[in-house]
Amino acid sequence: MPKKVLLIDDEPDAVDFAKEILETMGHQVVFAHDGDSGIEKMRREKPDLVILDVQMPGKDGFQVFGIIKQDDDLKATPVIMLTGIKEKVGLGFSADEMGKYMGEKPAVYVEKPIEPAKLQAAVNEVLGD
Repeated sequence: MPKKVLLIDDEPDAVDFAKEILETMGHQVVFAHDGDSGIEKMRREKPDLVILDVQMPGKDGFQVFGIIKQDDDLKATPVIMLTGIKEKVGLGFSADEMGKYMGEKPAVYVEKPIEPAKLQAAVNEVLGD
């Protein structure tokens, strides 16, 4: 059964690439290009999964993740964190490390550049497909 996936990422190329992968998997994709509109769209669209970039202008992915996990209406929605931090600065994170830092961990942590098979595996893992 198709699921609704919300992509929150400020990089149009990354959104287009991930959208193509997700649509090929049969999922409906909606997107937002910053944290504030992502939270707003999440409330309105009620996605089955959120794929959230870490580095964005305004509220970054860590801040958005914190807001999601503190909101009773949003916190049950699984989140896949998507980041290019390791590629840009050489420092990587894991879901467990983020959990220690944030008090909650994302369902999965995926590094950019996006590898289709890894994103597909992460989505299948989280959605149980």
